[in-house]
Amino acid sequence: MDWRDIIEENKRRHALIDAPFEPLSGLGSVGERFPLLRKGHRLMLPVAMKGIAGLDRMSDLLFERERIRHDFPYWAARYAYIKSKGGGDDRLFVINRPQRKLVEAFERDRTAGKPIRLILLKARQWGGSTCVQLYMAWLQLVHEMGLNSLIIAHQRMATDEIKDMFDRLLQAYPRALLAEPGEEVNPKEKVIEGVGGSGSVSRIPRRKCKVKVGSAERPDSCRGGDYNLVHCSEVGIWKATAGKSPEMIARAAGAGILLRPLTMIVYESTANGTGNFFHREYEAARRGSSQFKPLFISWFDIDQYSIPVADPERFARRLLEGKDSQGAPSDREQPGSYLWWLWESGATLEAIAWYMAERSKYSDHALMAAEYPSDDVEAFVHSGAGVFDRYKVEALRAECRAPRYIGEIHSPLVVAPGRIEDKAARIRALREVEFTSGAGAWKIWKAPSFPAGGRIDSRYVAVVDVGGRGEKSDWSVIVVFDREPLMRGERPEVVAQWRGHTDFDLLAWRAAMAASLYDDALLVIESNSIETRDPDRETDGDQSSFLLNRLREIYPNLYARRRPEEDIRRGAPAKYGFHTNMATKPLIIATLVKVIREALYIERDEACLDEYLSYERRGNGSFGAILGCHDDLLMTRAIGLHIIFHEMPVPVMTPASNAVASLSSCSVSHRGSHAVW
Repeated sequence: MDWRDIIEENKRRHALIDAPFEPLSGLGSVGERFPLLRKGHRLMLPVAMKGIAGLDRMSDLLFERERIRHDFPYWAARYAYIKSKGGGDDRLFVINRPQRKLVEAFERDRTAGKPIRLILLKARQWGGSTCVQLYMAWLQLVHEMGLNSLIIAHQRMATDEIKDMFDRLLQAYPRALLAEPGEEVNPKEKVIEGVGGSGSVSRIPRRKCKVKVGSAERPDSCRGGDYNLVHCSEVGIWKATAGKSPEMIARAAGAGILLRPLTMIVYESTANGTGNFFHREYEAARRGSSQFKPLFISWFDIDQYSIPVADPERFARRLLEGKDSQGAPSDREQPGSYLWWLWESGATLEAIAWYMAERSKYSDHALMAAEYPSDDVEAFVHSGAGVFDRYKVEALRAECRAPRYIGEIHSPLVVAPGRIEDKAARIRALREVEFTSGAGAWKIWKAPSFPAGGRIDSRYVAVVDVGGRGEKSDWSVIVVFDREPLMRGERPEVVAQWRGHTDFDLLAWRAAMAASLYDDALLVIESNSIETRDPDRETDGDQSSFLLNRLREIYPNLYARRRPEEDIRRGAPAKYGFHTNMATKPLIIATLVKVIREALYIERDEACLDEYLSYERRGNGSFGAILGCHDDLLMTRAIGLHIIFHEMPVPVMTPASNAVASLSSCSVSHRGSHAVW
């Protein structure tokens, strides 16, 4: 690519942006359309109208009713009067480019007969809230009788504006369209009336529906009830009140809404840090683990964020020349590589020029990103500094996938392994370890494998991060890495994982069984959780050495810390487990930073990547997960990858005649499953 290619691509992008949008004729409007010649006018109508007989001959009134039922942009541009920004007479609502993107998302679900559940992450100043509210009004006024709506803003002033918007819309709305075909209409009848004395609830008599507005500042005004449509506005800046969190307010508002067509719940906001309710909900939607679908509107989707470029050739040359530059000239500029990334993301030259000019107002990129996010990764900024490069983390997501098997690792010789006191019985149990697919918390991406004619030494590593047993405690995590790819100059990978809450002795036994199944893997237990007195766990500093030494008696391949020469000379006993402290934590995090930056391992679990994205360097120089997030998966990777790359030799094949006998002769059972290892 040279500068001429950039100029041509920029023209193509402008042609798409500037393409005609005529909501009355339907040209360039939302969704798939088909042409219809009616009374000498060529219309582009929604394909949902294609099966309606006699559209070209239908009376004007009947055609209008059919058209407004299927074509929201047309209805809005014909009948939805809103306040003009900056003053002046009210104007009809002609949806802009980002609003069309939002309406397309709504219409995909509505026309498919699905309930609408959407979480909208947005840049500022394009009318997203207005568009959501008017779309809800369209469903109420046109589609079905008795659809009640609830709109919750972040503060009382915003609720007043919402109420004013509905009053304006209804006062200008044709009375005849509120009535059913053939019904007589009194031109003086009220189209909207108050209910009760609070002023927060209005009724539209002809449509037998209500509109209720409330604010997160007054949680009692936000209780749900017989509502079908809920819009929660600026959720990211909702503040917790006495006895009410943003999550409780939002959940209560939508609790009674059935999962059926013509129901709608929208959480909408600009981002306001990570770890809060809005961030968690958006991430869940992005992962596909929520009813909600995510939608992001970037600043360069908004036409006003663009300025003319005096010399496009010179600008394009500079953009191309700086595309590999990682350093910013000042703290009020972005590196050339970032500007090039904006170009590759779809921004025009004129939009990038605006961004460069606007960026000079801010001394930190995070401040700019909070107001004008370029994607949904950088939108969620927070007070701490992110430890890992977010785009390098996102690059790992391509290799994440659902586990091949889910089930339980166990030994058929043991019913209650935590109660066995006989060391010989425990050793025998570890020689007969099975995996049973079905119910269980183990995720298996790749089963253990044993090459014919030998054994691969130092192949598998199992790492344990110790949490608590209570549901509100930190998670305990066991992860297994396969180092065999290192023999070919390739990357180690995550092959198995367990996450849950349990007592330490049961966790240790579970980890030993997994390590035994994976060819007697090196078992690494993060030990400071059991070397520190913690009332949530039934272990403390007095028991830690005993517990780990006892585990060592039945599972010899247990990780021990490197001992100083003096300790070796004195014959001091080995200390088992990896201790994370002020000396070791910076080392393992530094290793993880490098591993992520250079993509030196294969991650399979997207939840781990989410932990990377919510991990910060704090003002006092320490590391940790931001409020409301976890780092249990992250710590297993940090410990495991540090040991893999810095403390273990490259795996080697040992011929069968020289191989040391394995502890385990593991079997695999798939009861009720057709999977075969």
